[in-house]
Amino acid sequence: MIYLDNNATTRTAPEVFEAMQPYLTDLYGNPSSQHTFGREMRSVAEKARVQVAELIGADSAEEVIFTSGGTESDNWAILGALAAQPDKKHIVTTRVEHEAVRKLCEKLETAGHTVTWLGVNEEGLLDLEELRAALRPDTAVVSIMLANNETGVLFPVLQAAAVVKESSSALFHVDGINAAGKIEISLKDSGVDLFSLSGHKFHAPKGVGALYVRDGVSLPSIAIGGGQEQGRRAGTENVPYIAGIGAAAELVKDMSAMERVAAMRDKFEEEIFNAFPNATLNGTADRAFRLPNTSSISFAGVNGEAILAKLNDAGICVSTGSACNSDNHTPSAVLQAMDIPYERAMGAIRFSFGRFNVEEEAGIVLAELKKIAG
Repeated sequence: MIYLDNNATTRTAPEVFEAMQPYLTDLYGNPSSQHTFGREMRSVAEKARVQVAELIGADSAEEVIFTSGGTESDNWAILGALAAQPDKKHIVTTRVEHEAVRKLCEKLETAGHTVTWLGVNEEGLLDLEELRAALRPDTAVVSIMLANNETGVLFPVLQAAAVVKESSSALFHVDGINAAGKIEISLKDSGVDLFSLSGHKFHAPKGVGALYVRDGVSLPSIAIGGGQEQGRRAGTENVPYIAGIGAAAELVKDMSAMERVAAMRDKFEEEIFNAFPNATLNGTADRAFRLPNTSSISFAGVNGEAILAKLNDAGICVSTGSACNSDNHTPSAVLQAMDIPYERAMGAIRFSFGRFNVEEEAGIVLAELKKIAG
């Protein structure tokens, strides 16, 4: 099998599994217990908190709260920001957010909140002046992703944070789920109030994530019960998985591996565009504003679902990047927001490389593509 769907999920790294294993078997104490066995588990969680804080450049490990994953982190950030400011009913977000943000905001629109949806241009890029114009006295939260999961396009969240802070009193949330472990992140003194992470996007297992809550930000809990996670998220901590996300954070802090991934991706793109006159990149061609591992490429005249199926038959895993709904043949919300023509949008394939891919695999995928879409 050749796996080029690393924006969907990543392989749990062997060293991550090794870090988790003792806490799945012999070391099973409750980290809230006061005996030595429980306190040992507490120290495991606190070590992982430090590791995650270092990955994202937080000022303090106490700013990291463990969650069940990215969807919970995104939901909590937005719902918590609204709960903390009940007199404010306005939200600002973009039309290309992940469903965990976009669908929540769509639901909130039906429940008495107002949402301003920021657009993007044909390259998937954001206009910061549109953001500035959208801010109002009753804006409770601005939620903007760092990296688009389909196209890999990077948004200038540090500049966006400055705009939000200069022009409003809103909290600023960043969905960093597809960026962590792929690019350098430093949240200290960034102006970012809330930042979402999901472990399975950077070689931890599924089912564990984190929410960065900047020191001084009051965020009501949406899980009521015990006093775990500094009283912010009730529920017994999932120590094995927390150990896993900590080990994964330690692993991916070394960005040198992503330099190799970027070189592999860049060569793959160049060979595709040389081989396929009908191939077009979705998203900016400026690689400085795109994740180093992601290529969203449309093959005009060829259906993306058909390409995916034939590659799957050849043992190759890719994605349409949520690009098609097989029931109503609708292009993805991201590609629609970019005004990608229908035929091109329906021929979109997302190739997302990872640390475990090698260049020989890219060559095999290219050869298979020539049989399918040439």
